[in-house]
Amino acid sequence: MHDPATTQFEIADPPTDGITNVTFSPTDSQLLLASSWDSTVRLYNVDENKLTTQVKHAGPILDTCFGKDNNSAYHGGVAKQVTKLDLETSSEQNLGKHDEPVRCVRWSSETNNLYSGSWDKTLRVWDDRSPEALQQTHNLPQKVFSMDLCDNKLVVAMASRQIHVYDIRNINEPWQTRETTLRYMLKSVRCMPNGEGYACSSIEGRVALEFYDMSPEAQAKKYAFKSHRHMINDTEVVYPVNALAFHPVYGTFASGGSDCAVSIWDGVNRKRIRQFPRYPDEIASLAFSHDGKKLAIASSYTFDEGERDHSPDAIFVKTMAETDCKPRTA
Repeated sequence: MHDPATTQFEIADPPTDGITNVTFSPTDSQLLLASSWDSTVRLYNVDENKLTTQVKHAGPILDTCFGKDNNSAYHGGVAKQVTKLDLETSSEQNLGKHDEPVRCVRWSSETNNLYSGSWDKTLRVWDDRSPEALQQTHNLPQKVFSMDLCDNKLVVAMASRQIHVYDIRNINEPWQTRETTLRYMLKSVRCMPNGEGYACSSIEGRVALEFYDMSPEAQAKKYAFKSHRHMINDTEVVYPVNALAFHPVYGTFASGGSDCAVSIWDGVNRKRIRQFPRYPDEIASLAFSHDGKKLAIASSYTFDEGERDHSPDAIFVKTMAETDCKPRTA
């Protein structure tokens, strides 16, 4: 048995206001990016527990991602700009703007393009190698709340529980338009590593697993389940599920809620594998390293209840044992 007390540590020099995203490098499990309402993008070396790069932007940053290598990143936020960041020199290159805040950015190594989703109800495609970086603008029915990309599938979760799935090799039209089975506002969407579908979560303490294949056999596998609920004085209190992250090796996934809890789920066998002790504040973002050996956990108040006293923003890195995330066959 491993000692849980020694398998988790807190990152030094965390963001100071509302962490919006944490994400590991796709190739290096030492490197972790974080964006926040304090208008910074921060790059950490988690093995050394050291802040290596910090860039302050013109406004709160709502999302960030790595680019084609570990020296390049992108971000977007309240300033409405889509920005490329050189992590070696800390220099920024503004690619262009949305009409409203940029909620999500995702880079594709398949197309070498960046995809941004905004509250202006558009999805935009960018190529920073081109003199005119903006390549395409696609109108959407609703504001973008969350977005994820795996191989050629880009999943866009929007207001009114709407989801568009794009094949980025031919992005002119959505490959699928769907309405999630969840009944309330979506918070997070993440693609399954095996390419079969995605998970999405809502403000009403539920997670749904959905599959691209529309055959009756595949659709029979989809389901939603309750999570992040607690009995308080004989009343069930329901919390938003703010964050999801799939394990890249085992295909299990983590969920994080406004109940300050993180759970690991086996979606195939429909059971919870592990629940970790509660964190100081709400879980705002989760990310596994590319090898699945680390889980980054952003403990940061998400303003569900407006202004209130809350714990300082913190990022924890947890070393994952096989028993924490491997499906249980029994």
